[in-house]
Amino acid sequence: MKKEKVIVAMSGGVDSSVAALLLKNDGYDVVGMTLRLWSEGSSEEYGENNRCCSVEDVDDARRVCQILDIPHYFVNFEKEFQEHVVNYFLNEYDSGRTPHPCFACNDKIKFDFLLRRAMFLDADYIATGHYAQISQSENHYSLIKGVDSNKDQSYVLFTLKQEELSKLKFPVGLYPKDQIRQFALDANLPVADKPDSQEICFIPSGNYREFIQERLEPKPGKFVDMSGNEIGDHPGIQFFTIGQRRKLGFISNDGQPRFVVDIDPDTYNVVLGLEEDLMQTTFCAKKLSFTRDFELGSEIQVTAKIRYKANEESAKVRIAENEAIIEFNNPQRAITPGQPVVFYQDDELIGGGIIENVSRAAPVLSASS
Repeated sequence: MKKEKVIVAMSGGVDSSVAALLLKNDGYDVVGMTLRLWSEGSSEEYGENNRCCSVEDVDDARRVCQILDIPHYFVNFEKEFQEHVVNYFLNEYDSGRTPHPCFACNDKIKFDFLLRRAMFLDADYIATGHYAQISQSENHYSLIKGVDSNKDQSYVLFTLKQEELSKLKFPVGLYPKDQIRQFALDANLPVADKPDSQEICFIPSGNYREFIQERLEPKPGKFVDMSGNEIGDHPGIQFFTIGQRRKLGFISNDGQPRFVVDIDPDTYNVVLGLEEDLMQTTFCAKKLSFTRDFELGSEIQVTAKIRYKANEESAKVRIAENEAIIEFNNPQRAITPGQPVVFYQDDELIGGGIIENVSRAAPVLSASS
């Protein structure tokens, strides 16, 4: 009987390496594929384990494939990555929004271009090292949080629909991180102790301001208060995000800290306010994606997350045409346009969207205020 073929996206890290190991142990015909996404910078400048698509990463992936006795291929997606991830990242900041490049990379590079390449090569599935799970009930696929709550990555996978879910494998999502490292150690994989990447992969220095400054024309403007009064100058809307306090270059007269509350891409005004001005309950999301069918006008009860490391909070979602209105039960801090908001029911991720307009008509005080 012919084995089912799985192409594993191998970054050279421990998670994707163990994904390949687990799938081979489960009897699949496994092929390793490393994607070349970004070639700027050098390992001397940023360190071996802190740079996207480094020679060291490719060598690690190749060595793992040799140990597992599986084929390894290297494919170039630099053009696609530049267009759909880097340009998206720059365009969002240029519009006064805060992008999430990992979401964009998953959506377009891994689960669009790579998936199509895999199907062209007659693969049955692709697999990655994401900490998430896929369950199947009859003809429906559900996206479930990873077992390790500290590593769960379902937040950046909300665009996956039934067609993609039917072709995906997330083997490491069934285990906690320390078990994944133990699997690698037991199999003598050279990446067992390799550190996890921490920064945006194409900005290994972590200095996104410098990256933006080298590529975009600044849009300087005015700092204004919550009433619209001018209170200072700023070097460009691209250098700020909602909730930011540090590196504002602004000192208040009353000694109270100020935070970025809003960014106006038309006037180039950056609105500064107090902590309580950041607290809001209601906003609009667009570019919606759901794993289930919901009727237009329906209202669903969920727990929602407005950023990767945020806690889930109870909310209701009203589905309108091409958008949804999300209302949290309790005020949330710094709801940020450009960031994904995702919706859960229990441990299942049922969908999400991109945060657009936030209702900032008046600050919403928490119950303890």
